[in-house]
Order: sequence, then C-alpha cells, then structure tokens
Amino acid sequence: MEGYGAVGMSGNTPFVLKKEKTVPMPHGSELMLMPQRRPIVYNIAKDQFEILEQNPFNPDEKIFPVAVFNSPGYVNRHFSAYDDEGIKDYLPLFSYGAVGFGKNNFRSAAILVDKEPRQDLRQMPHKSIVKGVSKMQKKYPDNRLIRHLETCALQYGCPAGKNFFLKRYEAPLPTSMVCNANCLGCISLQAQNNLCACQERISFTPSPEEIAQVSLEHISNVKKAVVSFGQGCEGEPLTAFKALEPAIRLIRSKTDKGTINLNTNASLPLYVDKLCRAGLDSMRVSLNSVRENCYYAYFRPRSYQFADVLKSIQAAKERGKFVSINYLNCPGFTDSEREFTALKEFIAANQIDMIQWRNLNFDLKKYCELMSKIEDYGRPLGMKTIIEELSLHFPNLIHGYFNPPLF
Repeated sequence: MEGYGAVGMSGNTPFVLKKEKTVPMPHGSELMLMPQRRPIVYNIAKDQFEILEQNPFNPDEKIFPVAVFNSPGYVNRHFSAYDDEGIKDYLPLFSYGAVGFGKNNFRSAAILVDKEPRQDLRQMPHKSIVKGVSKMQKKYPDNRLIRHLETCALQYGCPAGKNFFLKRYEAPLPTSMVCNANCLGCISLQAQNNLCACQERISFTPSPEEIAQVSLEHISNVKKAVVSFGQGCEGEPLTAFKALEPAIRLIRSKTDKGTINLNTNASLPLYVDKLCRAGLDSMRVSLNSVRENCYYAYFRPRSYQFADVLKSIQAAKERGKFVSINYLNCPGFTDSEREFTALKEFIAANQIDMIQWRNLNFDLKKYCELMSKIEDYGRPLGMKTIIEELSLHFPNLIHGYFNPPLF
C-alpha cells in the first residue's frame, strides 16, 4: 500500500523489510492469507509501526496479513508481522515467512542456504512420476512400502516420494507407526489445540525385505543416492529398530554404494550404536533448541531425556559417522544471543558436521510466547549474522538443507 512499508518480526521485535535484505519470492513458494489476524505495517509518514484492521484507502474493507511459505533451501530472516491478541486458535502447521510487494513482484525476507534443486517442482513432471509408479507396481506388486510411497507422491505431493519414482537424489524409507515424543508441530499426528496433521502416519511396519527392495532399487539406479529413515509420514524410526537393523544389514550385504541416513530425535543411543555398526552412514538429529528446557517445551519427550540425544550423537561420532542437526529455526529465538551462544558450544562439544536450516512449521508468534516463558532468550542478532559467524567459527561446518550423499 502506498505510504506504508512491509514489516517482518523476529520474536517480538518488528523490522521494516528492505530490498537489500529480501529476495524475489522463490519459485514454488506459496502466499498465505492469515485470517482473523491483523497486519502490522510501517507508517512512513508517521515513522511508526501500526496495527491495521481496515484498508486505509477503503475503510469498509477488512484486511489481513499475508505470509510466504518459502521453497526448500531458503531460511526465513523474519516471520510475518501480525497481531493475534485475543485469538486462542493456532495457525496451521506451516512456516510463515515475512513477505512484501516490491515494484514488480513479491519479495521474501529469506536467505538461500542450499542451491540444490532436489525438491524443485519444475523438475518433477507429473507424467514421469505416474510412469515411475506404474513401473514399480509391475516390478514389486507385493511391496507395501512402495504402495505407501505411491500415496505420498500422488496424493500428498511429497517431493521425497516423487524423487523415488523419478530415480533421483534421496528416497524415503518410512517405517514407524509410533513416536516417543509429542512434538508441538508434529505433521503426522495431532490431538490437541485446533491443529490437524498434514498427512496420515504410516499404518504398518515394513519388513526388512521391503525396506531393502526400495533401498537397493534406488541405490542401483541413482548416482550418489541417499536413502533415509525418518519421514514426515511416520513416528520416530528408532522405535522400529527391529526392522531397521536387519534391513540395513541386508542392504549392505548387497552393496557398499549409496548413503543410508537416519532422520531421528536420537532418543535411543544403544539403538543408534547398533545401527551404525550395521552399516548406517549418517544421522540427522532434529532440534528446535540446544538448550534442554527449550527442547523439552517443544519436543515433549515421553520416554527419554535430552542427555540421551547427546549420547546418541556421541555414539555416532565414535563410529566415525556424519552427523547433522535438523535445526528448526524461528527468527528472534534461534538467532537470539543466548541460543546462539549455546549453539556454538554445542557444535564444538559434539563435533557436528552440518546444520540443515529448516523453518519451523508452527504458529511462530505462539511459539515465541511459549519460549519466553521458559527462558529469557535476549535480543535477536539476525539469522544472516549467526550463519556468517558460524562459518567463521567453524570453517568446516556445512550449511544446507538436504541430507548430503557421502559416497
């Protein structure tokens, strides 16, 4: 709107969006209207932030804030600026990046951390996916895991599922029906607030033979292939350990190629050690915070402690495995002084190989309110600032989004 500037939030701090700290909205990103909420804007003439309820140029028209769900590989600098006073309901499980309109297009307050087109929808033609599904149905008519992945690819539009049928990059290996945590932002099971899961959780545990068939099919057809346990359509893969360990041994009895990866909450260190001995190559540990109290507030573990997570990381490192953290970030909290100080100590102490920067899919204003009750996290330093400073402190630390192939 003329006379007003777009605003983003980092925690409770508003920032005017400037062109040099935004990028053209990435291809594949989606704009989202935020009903019931009120937009926070910057009044240029008054040099102040304002909360609007009606269109200043048409007082009879209500207006609402807009956010962007950025494409994979982009980290939010700020989240959408909105006021939700008096609203108890949570926003659906997406990340809500700050966005504004420039002279010719929408611009996103985001940072590119991974250029790889692994989940670029332009490289996933629907006809090719359907053709791949048909081939797998004929080749493996009795493999229940492949049938599950068909649903993921065709019904839910899962990029990982699509990539399996397109024979590219990383193939998913969902296995677990249950979880030993109760994460606020779980996308496969929700039973509280007004939230609903984005997809159904897998309803069976595949056999080791079914898992190995998917893995070997992918590894034999894809250069630098990755196969990964731990997907959005399942619980915690370590709870399906009895299927994972023999599956990994079966895969490794047939080939030493490809990267076998585990996306996990790292809650069961003994199982992690056994999987590493069986042939697991890499492990990605999901964390919203490296501080115990903040971790508990989001993950809400049922049968493990934060100390178990640290033991699992240590077990994998002692076996010479590649360890990354799936860092669920929220501007204002993740880049706060105290969290960043703790993060640097955590990386050094645990010899972390990579940070996968992931935007937290949750109502970020509600998240910040919760975290402020747990810990005083201090002022925001800026997402770009902390990424750059980490690169200086840890020159060998990899920054990205996707699980990297190791072989």
